[in-house]
Amino acid sequence: MSTRVVKLAVVSDFVCTSCYIIQHELTTAIDYCKRMELPLEFQFQHIPFRLIGPNCLKPNTTITKSKFYDCLLGEERGASLRRNVAKWAEEKNIPISFNGLVGQTTGAHRLCFKAAQVGGQELQLKLITALFEAHLIHDKDTSDVNVLADTADSVGVMTRDEALEFLETDEFDAEVKKIADAARTKGISGVPITIIDGKWAVSGGQSADVFIQIFKKLAACGINSSPSALPGPAVPTQICSS
Repeated sequence: MSTRVVKLAVVSDFVCTSCYIIQHELTTAIDYCKRMELPLEFQFQHIPFRLIGPNCLKPNTTITKSKFYDCLLGEERGASLRRNVAKWAEEKNIPISFNGLVGQTTGAHRLCFKAAQVGGQELQLKLITALFEAHLIHDKDTSDVNVLADTADSVGVMTRDEALEFLETDEFDAEVKKIADAARTKGISGVPITIIDGKWAVSGGQSADVFIQIFKKLAACGINSSPSALPGPAVPTQICSS
């Protein structure tokens, strides 16, 4: 049986708890497909998004996580998000914390681009997971260059000193800003969004089961045809272009 390539473009930001959930659940679904030997090969693309706007955060400053969520969503919705995430985290036995500071994540997204350049999607995915865990489990500020450098070193993207040197440059800065701005221009105002084959979008922190059903449907269609529909609205493929 021929293998179908499934292209996954995940629009996310590292200060977003739902983005961590989708990363965890999507990885679980992909691992399931591999165990079941479904005829699928996955290509992953990280699409940077910057949730923090000027109304919530002044340049080169930080705020607490709780203030960030309240500013972004309002106090009531912010509290609801924290309850829902805490419930998910308890079920998964993942110690998500709402302590710590939040800052602009451009540097973290730049580092992800560098990881892809150095070691492809496998290394980039390791870095993405490590950055989420640093911020959402260990209360580290992913706008801090020292945190970013330590994380890059821990997963083998580059040494700590090399990462600090990289972060002092503007490499990939224009690319991150261009793609993040393009996502907003195309109508994306919140994350996470998982774009599948440039045709379908699954929004929010969905479960692994949702993705498993989608992937099974794609596998059943084979490589020469596509299902008539998958969950979510169509999303312009220009968002995914680098």
